Amino acid sequence: MNSIEKVGIVGAGAMGRGIAQVAALAGCSVQLFDAREGAADEACQAIAEQVTRLVEKGRLDARQATQALERLTAVKQLDALADRHLVIEAIVEDLGAKQALLRDLEQRVGADTLLASNTSSLSITALAAVCRDPGRIAGLHFFNPVPLMRLVEVVDGLATRADVAPRLVALVQRLGHQAVRARDTPGFIVNHAGRAYATEALRILAEDVASPALIDAVLRQAAGFAMGPFELLDLIGLDVSLPVMESVYRQYYEEPRYRPHPLLRQMLAAGHLGRKSGQGFHAYPAGARQAPRVTQPVPAVADMPPVWMSADDATGQQRLLALLQRLGARVEQAERPSAQALCLLAPLGDDASQAAAQRQLDPRRVVAIDTLCDLDHQRCLMPTPLTAPDYLNAAHALCARDGVSVAVIRDSTGFIVQRTLASVVNLACDLAQQGIADVLDIDTAVRMGLGYPQGPLAWGDALGAARLLQILQRLHTLSGDPRYRPSPWLRRRASLGLSLRQSEASVPDVISVPET
Repeated sequence: MNSIEKVGIVGAGAMGRGIAQVAALAGCSVQLFDAREGAADEACQAIAEQVTRLVEKGRLDARQATQALERLTAVKQLDALADRHLVIEAIVEDLGAKQALLRDLEQRVGADTLLASNTSSLSITALAAVCRDPGRIAGLHFFNPVPLMRLVEVVDGLATRADVAPRLVALVQRLGHQAVRARDTPGFIVNHAGRAYATEALRILAEDVASPALIDAVLRQAAGFAMGPFELLDLIGLDVSLPVMESVYRQYYEEPRYRPHPLLRQMLAAGHLGRKSGQGFHAYPAGARQAPRVTQPVPAVADMPPVWMSADDATGQQRLLALLQRLGARVEQAERPSAQALCLLAPLGDDASQAAAQRQLDPRRVVAIDTLCDLDHQRCLMPTPLTAPDYLNAAHALCARDGVSVAVIRDSTGFIVQRTLASVVNLACDLAQQGIADVLDIDTAVRMGLGYPQGPLAWGDALGAARLLQILQRLHTLSGDPRYRPSPWLRRRASLGLSLRQSEASVPDVISVPET
């Protein structure tokens, strides 16, 4: 396998600059071209300034920096890229423009030169289809900012030759980045897997379960996400995120798992784009960069009732009992609650009303608690529509006794954390089921590309595949929404007690023909 030593980059924007910088620092000869006059020179100057700052901060040796900058050149003609081993296009995200560039490059470079697109959403197969030799074209999707986001999706189109991706993977590793292999499908791995987080939050908001600020707080504190979904949408900007959502939804022929919400179109029409406009799901007065934090005051309760508890599974039962004992609650152990007891339930996938009805309990005394989330960092409570204020206040005050944050939401199938994590894991299982990527690459790509606390399949193992399957089945039954139908990958592994990272057994592609 021939190593890639000479790299050409077309497009001197943020992505092109970042790729050029890491390639030059890794020892590659880099030539940078941009159609706008002077843009490539400006980019090289910006890279030089960035490299100098790295030296000043002690993160880079001065001699290495000098050598890297000597390997970086701005060129004024595409013909200058003729001797490159690899040319990466990093121009505007437009199918026609990229196809035209690849056709043009094919006329100018050598027959052995590989061509790669840094597209984040366009089909590599479609990009390559206009070229004479589509076999040498692949996707090489870097993430912004390239020097810090050390993940690259290497994408095979339908016609990409078998030797191309391994050469690109070797280059990515040389750059000090992590390569993951992906099939050419809408969104590849990261932008595909990321569809569950925000779309499920939008469904929760549309059902008026909680405010954007409270949903964000619960998913940060109870599930460990670095940012809440609405903070994230505001950071990216609806003018950027909505077209991606709609594109993936359309490309999958309106698959319900990827369905956006009409609210986004309303907000876009109103100019509520997020941080950049000062208003999105949150307000950002005077250029504020952080979304507002939400608190729910802890009620004062003079006479705490005894607590009768019931959970849907043994794990939830153990976690809830341990919590109540730490909080000093008077826990009733009888089969049925006394007439004064607060009935604290821990359902999986059900809402508080359904859980109360199944157990034939007085809904005025019922409050549900989510035991799937991290009870050491936040507790999420959910009353029925008939829960008496005194009992809800008692549950809130009890769960806040040790100073841990408590969120109170409206009755909802699956709480916030359950339905969000189940959706995230379920979608990752679908990626594995479709063979879009290897299970380890799915986890690596999502963890590094989206910043999730864990890869979704590993996360599913930690939460329990059987528990997640139960949540999804109940969400599907109670809501009737096909977005919650369990992936076959999840269902099979839950049925057999296998890890979600257990790959399929290989089956030989052979048809046996009996002798006649």
